[in-house]
Amino acid sequence: MLIALMAKDNTGALQTRIDNRDAHIAYLKDSGVVSQAGPFLDEGGEMIGSLVILDVPDMAAAEQWAENDPYARAGLFSEVRMIAWKKVI
Repeated sequence: MLIALMAKDNTGALQTRIDNRDAHIAYLKDSGVVSQAGPFLDEGGEMIGSLVILDVPDMAAAEQWAENDPYARAGLFSEVRMIAWKKVI
């Protein structure tokens, strides 16, 4: 099951993102369930959120993955949405 995780950073939290980026990227790579991932950008090109496509058995697995993300543990996000997603192209 593919799940799109869309997260919005807290205002002014760029340093939190930078401080936890290496751990977050390692988690993305090591977890074995990330299909695609990357940051949302503002008009100036600064990172302001995340999009992660997870390939997991169910929503509970996606929620568990999200809770253990170093960004989430650092309190980076003001909002996180997860929704089932179907790849067409």
